Amino acid sequence: MATSANAFDVGDYVVYPKHGVGRVIELQSQEIAGMQLELYVLRFEKERMTLRVPVNKIESIGMRKLSSDKTLREALDTLKGKPKVKRTMWSRRAQEYEAKINSGDLVSIAEVTRDLFRADDQPEQSYSERQIFEAASSRLARELAAMEKTDEPTALKKILAILNEHAPKYYDTAETA
Repeated sequence: MATSANAFDVGDYVVYPKHGVGRVIELQSQEIAGMQLELYVLRFEKERMTLRVPVNKIESIGMRKLSSDKTLREALDTLKGKPKVKRTMWSRRAQEYEAKINSGDLVSIAEVTRDLFRADDQPEQSYSERQIFEAASSRLARELAAMEKTDEPTALKKILAILNEHAPKYYDTAETA
């Protein structure tokens, strides 16, 4: 356990599965209910949220460093693939998409982004589809931005460019299937 105690340093970007990319702004020691706890203080700029995470809980929560370059390439390659849309009820698919987004796994988030992407000439999405797509693409863009040391809008443009380039070749086959 001593090795994971200093798994993250102040200034590191980390991925907290339920909230996405945050930055470690402080290491604190606090007494809570008579126990001394070591806490990471995380700042999520987009949500304007500060979160305190006990050091001994980071593994069970699934908090991790930013993805490796290999994982990022795999996620971006996933965006180029054929969308997989199951023929199940939307409510069930929505739950699966939310679970993938909250898993914090970059490739799973890329799958959701790819599967819910609609180009301008495609049929309109429902409100809830659009919400989930935006949540997934934003989460993906924030991690990409942190890894490439750029900002979220720039990263999102890159993601949408990949989707717009590769998605059209699947439209005709999807409509005839």
